[in-house]
Amino acid sequence: MAELTFESSLTDEQIAENFKNISFFDGLMNGLNEALAYEKGTAKAETYARKQSLPEVDVAKERAALNMTQKAFAALIGVSKRTVEAWECGKCTPSPTAKKLIHLLSLDPSLVQKM
Repeated sequence: MAELTFESSLTDEQIAENFKNISFFDGLMNGLNEALAYEKGTAKAETYARKQSLPEVDVAKERAALNMTQKAFAALIGVSKRTVEAWECGKCTPSPTAKKLIHLLSLDPSLVQKM
């Protein structure tokens, strides 16, 4: 039996960062459920194409650009003020969903009024 190999355009560090806050078991189950849905012909459109890497975000910089306090920014993102503090001091990183949201806000600050 041939040895299995994994090829990616991402570096090992980028892969590790992308999966830093993701449960291996949950990810495995989601992948298996997506494969089953694909086999049944009920897979969602996003199953077929995924972005390879998440954008890097500087939470403090993006929050300052929006002229928001940590408390207001936390409410906007849907996390606690302590979570924003932890992101800004480097104790932890935003989840993939939070990274995407912060990135979208940096691209279009008018989204603040829409949220």
